[in-house]
Amino acid sequence: MDSEPLQIPLDQLRHAFELALQHIEASAGSTVALEHDYFWSVPGDELHDVPNEPRTMTIGQLSESWQHLEDLLADPDRAVGHHLVWLADVLRAIGHETVR
Repeated sequence: MDSEPLQIPLDQLRHAFELALQHIEASAGSTVALEHDYFWSVPGDELHDVPNEPRTMTIGQLSESWQHLEDLLADPDRAVGHHLVWLADVLRAIGHETVR
């Protein structure tokens, strides 16, 4: 599975995110209620090791991921790359909750 790394233009990613978020707002309103707080998570070092089944499953918590994002909003200077992982946790849950 050797290939060139996928190149993602951040301006296009931002635009795709905006379009998806606008769709959710149009159908669900300005707030989304998430039914489930806990979810299964594959550790980062095993996530892309596709030939091997993950050895470890961990449990994530949406309210914890959301808290990290609220902390970021309160103090933007503390942004770290892992905020995207926490954002992805929340976005995945919203996507599954609002499938339309």
